[in-house]
Amino acid sequence: MNKTKRFCAIALAAMMAVTAFAGCGGTPQPTTTTTTTGGDTTASAATGGDTTATTGDDTGDPLGGEGAAGPISLKVWGPDAAQAILKEQCAKFSENMKAYGDITIEVVPQGEADSAVQVLTDSAAAADVFGFACDNLDKLVTAGALLEVTGADKDYVTNINSEASVAAATKNGSVWAYPETGDNSYCLVYNKDYVSEEQAKTLEGVFEACKAANKKFVMDAGNGYYSCLFMFTSGIKIDGFEEDGETQKFSDYDEDKAVKTMLAFHKLFTENKDFFLNGEVTKVVDGFKSDTVAAGFDGSWNFSNAKSTLGDKAGFATLPTINVDGEDVPIVNMFGYKLLGVNAATLYPNTAIELAKYLSGEECQMQRAEQLNWGPSNKVVSESDTIKNDQALSAILAQSASSVPQVGIAATFWTPVGTFGNKVVDADNPIDEAACKEIIKTTIANIRDE
Repeated sequence: MNKTKRFCAIALAAMMAVTAFAGCGGTPQPTTTTTTTGGDTTASAATGGDTTATTGDDTGDPLGGEGAAGPISLKVWGPDAAQAILKEQCAKFSENMKAYGDITIEVVPQGEADSAVQVLTDSAAAADVFGFACDNLDKLVTAGALLEVTGADKDYVTNINSEASVAAATKNGSVWAYPETGDNSYCLVYNKDYVSEEQAKTLEGVFEACKAANKKFVMDAGNGYYSCLFMFTSGIKIDGFEEDGETQKFSDYDEDKAVKTMLAFHKLFTENKDFFLNGEVTKVVDGFKSDTVAAGFDGSWNFSNAKSTLGDKAGFATLPTINVDGEDVPIVNMFGYKLLGVNAATLYPNTAIELAKYLSGEECQMQRAEQLNWGPSNKVVSESDTIKNDQALSAILAQSASSVPQVGIAATFWTPVGTFGNKVVDADNPIDEAACKEIIKTTIANIRDE
């Protein structure tokens, strides 16, 4: 990385976040920050102490005696949309634990997109338990801002949650947070009046339906969060960071396959340019309201808006396939998870850990699935009738099977990938094999800041 850029990035780490796309509860998702903050991964920057904690003691007190010294006061951060249910769940936790201490919990609105920045800026003033998007895990761990999940608590997290969500909460073999959701991604949302279930299976079918209905298909191709699907479907995958902890690392890929896939996307989008709208994700539901849009790639955080707008006409499906050299290839996107972290600076680590476990557990995840339409990371809830009978949640959970985890992403990733996406769908500037190779090479170099 350019030395000047690195110096500036480190200086601004705890001050600045760049958000490029919409997320759950009206908060931007995912979060992208200008840098990764350096720090000791074994000690809290605020306390200078060990960032591991063990709940309970040999008397059977799950709070480890913290309540014996007097009232316990905790703060919890969560998004606006979840405030009511979060307050209810925290009150129940306090009631369940009253035999071990007097626990007061303040629930404060704070979106998952910005919470990590706030914790890094002032960990002492931050919440004891806070929700955050999983792409923030690296910098929080690096800064020593999270209590590690160890022992029986680690076993608990691993056993009750999906393997992918646990992986999203893991860094360097250690678990650092409690999976809260398993739905932070997007899929195909469509109007059943214009797009059939069969047509929704392929991108060619979706465009065919849009053309027949004279309606638009919407995708924010200039946003790296969405346009990364062009790269990932092509076989170009990120692989965490280089040894410096900042430079994006890529896994090996087949250049010929990548070029053929890129050209297939380009051909399909340009041939259907009259039925394609390259715009912000909000234009999907806006288009449903104005009856100008038949389908689009939209996030789980907007599912309720699509349902309220289209009613029984609202359709949801995994991302469609695209035909590359006669083969229908599944579209691969980015899939994120929301996690609950315990602040390493908390004055009540045992109680905060118990609260995080409770809020991320089966009971609370089921309530949020039923009342907020949040997709679960919990295995039992994922297999429940609540999820199986909900087409939107079923689709988004199924999409996770064809996705790249939203972890280990450099701050330099998003803008070059957005530029890459705009070139793929640009009908005014046709590209050939040689151009594709150059675009791929340039994009990777820009991501790596070379």
